[in-house]
Amino acid sequence: MILPFPIAEPESEAGSEIGRKLFSGPVDFLKGVVGMDGLPDGDRVEVCFAGRSNVGKSSLINAITNRKGLARASNTPGRTQEINFFELGEERYLVDLPGYGYANAPVAIVEKWQRLLKNYLSGRQNLRRAFVLVDSRHGIKPVDEEIMQLMNKSALTFQVVLTKADKIKDHERDQVLDQVRNRLAKHPAAFPELILTSSEKGEGLATLRAVIAGLV
Repeated sequence: MILPFPIAEPESEAGSEIGRKLFSGPVDFLKGVVGMDGLPDGDRVEVCFAGRSNVGKSSLINAITNRKGLARASNTPGRTQEINFFELGEERYLVDLPGYGYANAPVAIVEKWQRLLKNYLSGRQNLRRAFVLVDSRHGIKPVDEEIMQLMNKSALTFQVVLTKADKIKDHERDQVLDQVRNRLAKHPAAFPELILTSSEKGEGLATLRAVIAGLV
């Protein structure tokens, strides 16, 4: 039986090596953007990372780039208010989107972030894929569904990356995977493979690097 939305298999040695080389090269912070007029020129292949606050987004970006302080994790959910652009080699941008689903930020700030997020996701022509991070312990939440619906409307391919895979037991993980697969079946923009990762243990990082390297 072939499961819908299977876990992506580890890449071939050749694919893994291409991903390793890409991420062992230069990865530099370019700028933080608070409005659409501040976006850099769309002359590179671009991928973005989106996820609820505390999903482990900063940790994952730091892990795949092998740089401890590249993406700054915050103890206060919702503190990051900018779209952060990183130059990944000479031909790609890696984009860290503001965390969503925070509860303690002022309403006006939340609305501003949401507007910026929606404008970016629906209006960036060189954006090849969005990686939507989902906590392996909790599965897809309603706020994740809102972002996925926006990507459906924008015809933006998104791929779910499950984080913190080391924090959950196998039988619990299977239950979460069932929930994720059922929810994703309703989203036409969802890429038909999941990536299972652990920033601490290194699980799935080579696969994620290779996927990004293969987007042209």
